Amino acid sequence: MSASASPAAAGKSGRTLRLPHGRRLHLGCAPDDLPCIMGIVNVNQDSFFEGSRRPDPAGAVEAALDMVGQGAGIVDFGAESTRPGSTEIGAEEEMARLLPAIEGFRAESDAVISIDTRHPNVAEAALRAGADIINDIEALARPGMAQVVARAQAAAVLMHMQGTPQTMQRAPSYVDCLGEVRSFLEEASERALDAGIAREAIILDPGIGFGKLKGHNLALLKGIDRLKGLGYPVLVGVSRKRLIGELTGREVPERLAGSLGAALAAWLNGADILRVHDVAPTIDALRVFREVKQ
Repeated sequence: MSASASPAAAGKSGRTLRLPHGRRLHLGCAPDDLPCIMGIVNVNQDSFFEGSRRPDPAGAVEAALDMVGQGAGIVDFGAESTRPGSTEIGAEEEMARLLPAIEGFRAESDAVISIDTRHPNVAEAALRAGADIINDIEALARPGMAQVVARAQAAAVLMHMQGTPQTMQRAPSYVDCLGEVRSFLEEASERALDAGIAREAIILDPGIGFGKLKGHNLALLKGIDRLKGLGYPVLVGVSRKRLIGELTGREVPERLAGSLGAALAAWLNGADILRVHDVAPTIDALRVFREVKQ
């Protein structure tokens, strides 16, 4: 979708994401013609937004069910913080945090589950526990990760990141950020296909804030249509991130309004999935914007 296109008009074409266990996720389809909302549940104590932290599995399940009730099409569980400067945790610790939350949620809901992980053994255990999507900040680069996703007939989010969470914001540098990110995602999607992951199970994420400065992030948000040209759904995660603070001067707890503005802009520019902390306010903003824009 070009920046001048109507979101509602562009959404009517729709597409279906293939998931395990016969589940399907319909993107941009009637009746709402809205982007799919992915709600963030961090099963840890150190993610950058305190309001998303649910270290207790029961609390994580409750938060996830609440998000589904508010209209989230996907719940994204993560146990490892990947904020700038964070350090990697071990796979065993990650599984100990994640699995009770996944199992508890799956016992209560058939909604789509995404798992934010870069560890193949964590991904495999999560998929066995009922997850549908592996949301990998390393774009399935670790040995065996793509094969895990392919064997489970799961979906995968392939994200671009320059560096690692510990180093990515020290000195990000690009000649052509949008072009370089597009090339990276094209190569990552080809590797996923070669590993046996279905074309209908691939999602691309430009990685806002992951090894990017303000100008890089803005170029990516303005250029979502170029990423869409690769033929896959595009996920955008900008909720409450540093970019919002740089544009508004607000600290993390006060970045809701700025995040809603970014969500509307991302949808206008073609985003299919929005990864957010605040599900109900985002959906409200999208619905109002849709009605006025038509």
